[in-house]
Amino acid sequence: MSLARTFLDRLRNAGITDTDNEEQRLQKSLLFFATGLICLASVVWLLLYWQLGPRFPSNLSFALQLLLVGNLLIYLKTLNFNVFRWIQLSLFLFTPFIAQWSIGSFITASGMSLWALLAPIGAVLFIGPRESGAWFFAYVFLTALSGGFDYYLADSLSLAQHPVPPQTTAFFFALNFAAVSAIVYVLLRYADSQKHQAQQRLQEAHRLLQSEQDRSERLLLNILPAPIARRLKNGNQTIADGFSEVSVMFADIVSFTRVAEGLTPQQVFAMLNKIFSCFDELAEKYGLEKIKTIGDAYMVAAGLDTTSKNPTEALADMALEMCSLLHHDFSINEMRLELRIGIGTGPVVAGVVGKKKFIYDLWGDTVNIASRVTTEGTPGMVQVDERTYRCLQWGFDFQEPRTIFLKGKGNMVVHRLIGRRTADSA
Repeated sequence: MSLARTFLDRLRNAGITDTDNEEQRLQKSLLFFATGLICLASVVWLLLYWQLGPRFPSNLSFALQLLLVGNLLIYLKTLNFNVFRWIQLSLFLFTPFIAQWSIGSFITASGMSLWALLAPIGAVLFIGPRESGAWFFAYVFLTALSGGFDYYLADSLSLAQHPVPPQTTAFFFALNFAAVSAIVYVLLRYADSQKHQAQQRLQEAHRLLQSEQDRSERLLLNILPAPIARRLKNGNQTIADGFSEVSVMFADIVSFTRVAEGLTPQQVFAMLNKIFSCFDELAEKYGLEKIKTIGDAYMVAAGLDTTSKNPTEALADMALEMCSLLHHDFSINEMRLELRIGIGTGPVVAGVVGKKKFIYDLWGDTVNIASRVTTEGTPGMVQVDERTYRCLQWGFDFQEPRTIFLKGKGNMVVHRLIGRRTADSA
């Protein structure tokens, strides 16, 4: 049962396999179609001949069909397409000349050898234009050979040998020319429709490939800044850039460990995902670069994009809005969490480390200061170092400066950000 099902599938699909390219699929489909047309035409031709009076032996017509179908069945068993098309084209080429010679001459056979023209035309479609030259040469040679036979053996090939009425001869001249022309036209139309379908499949494959490429591009841009992603795609060089003035912000959730102890892992993830997703939207809103999340800490940088006019101010605005969001929007902050936020400004080194699961990260004293200013901050407040303060002092209000001790740095003056400076406060 499985063998029969496999055979029927091959017959229905013209013996096409998954490894065939589009050109091979088209050639197989066309040759199957042409084989069916030739089998049908040979039967119709013989029946019409009999209806009009002449009674030629049917052995050749039946033999042609048996050979065509037999070769087709062998192909479906072996899937050797090269042998299959060579034998089919040979039958297309030689059988019409043999039939014409058995009947008599060009005249008595009504130009039956014209059917052999399907061999070189089929070779163009089933094999290729370059390889079809040999088949066309063979067709011309057999036509010239038949003409030579008719010229030198005219007496022995007289009409008395096969008495065919002139009306029948004229009818089959017209029929042979019309039938061959029709088959050629139908084959070309069929080939064009199959090529159109193949083009549509290629276009669909290209669309899916483009969609997958766009998806990969978006995924890459979610991991890396756009300029860094382009540099990684265009080369394998190490990416490490120095920046003289970058503002770095850390936001740390207060008492997160204590809060998370009473929650399931799914609840912890849902809580962090909801909060950090809102922070991502704010980073995009202010044109800032999210660097990474580290547990319950969120890291953002301003100044990596040289097109930004006031990156430190944008980072301060984002920090203030983050605090306001958690303080007022309890649909996001159901647990009533608070943030410690610290900002440091100065030189950094930015780059991509490693070859697998890479990440765009920042290094330098500025990063360390921002992290420690955050750790020593007050819940619900934004604390900045002296250099950040100098960048913001004309547009923002601050509390009185205070001195804190930072491990590894000693005493440091920090400023707590209140908000944007208004006309009244100015």
